[in-house]
Amino acid sequence: MKLDPLSLQLFVSVVEEGTIAAAAAREHIAAAAVSKRISELECQLDTTLLVRSNKGMTVTAAGDALANMARSVLSDLDNLALQMKDFSSGTRGSVRVLANISAITQFLPAELKSFLADHPMIQVQLREVASRDVIRGVAENGADIGIFTQMPYRDDLQVSRYRNDELVLIVPAAHPLAALDVVSFAQTLDYEFVGLHVGTSLNFQMLRSASELGRSLKLRIEVNSYDAQCLMVEAGLGIGLQPKMSAQTYKSLAIKSIPLTDPWAYRQLDICVRSYETLSPAAKLLYDHLLQHQ
Repeated sequence: MKLDPLSLQLFVSVVEEGTIAAAAAREHIAAAAVSKRISELECQLDTTLLVRSNKGMTVTAAGDALANMARSVLSDLDNLALQMKDFSSGTRGSVRVLANISAITQFLPAELKSFLADHPMIQVQLREVASRDVIRGVAENGADIGIFTQMPYRDDLQVSRYRNDELVLIVPAAHPLAALDVVSFAQTLDYEFVGLHVGTSLNFQMLRSASELGRSLKLRIEVNSYDAQCLMVEAGLGIGLQPKMSAQTYKSLAIKSIPLTDPWAYRQLDICVRSYETLSPAAKLLYDHLLQHQ
């Protein structure tokens, strides 16, 4: 039995994107072709990998196992092809990175710019996901390096401190809280929030802190980015929390950033790998670069 790497790649894309249409768009191929490849793969393996229904698509236990193995195989193939090309041109390779929104908006742009300037032959594949998905993705070989806001992690990962950041409250310029120089989270709970989507560490922290105060969080709108959050706040649709450095990016908007007095507003971001020793040369270079720029 010979499995086609393209079919494996398309299958992994379907698992990661959640739908055949999204996977087809990611891989720049017709949805019908993706569906045919998946059906042929199931027939070849004599195993159901995906359960399709009018509510969407569910990955079976066999499909989940295949996705994990396929990621490893595809990564090995990519590294094999890249390492065999023109060694005389310098270090080559491809590094898969998962990072949360806080790392991407605050630290990674400058750090990746300097890294790629020194290593132009290395390709960095960066994807933004929630912190919990960063941990899972690296542990299951969906990425080489992960960066997430400090939270419980798996024992099979090597984790080091990456950076620190500070959360601030953002409010419309005319909001009652805008008159304050500092604010506690408890003072914000009388107002409606524009929050990040469920699954982010910040969303979890806000819900937990509100619960510890015996209060509920009035989450009016959920968004997927800090720029969307700032625009919603400026429009008067609520208040929000985000890292100080990210909020500074949008200082031209009619919003005000106010420091939080709560200890949990000062956060640690961590960087993780499955095993430093087994990283590709390119991944080791990027990992070392990121730790050197703490």
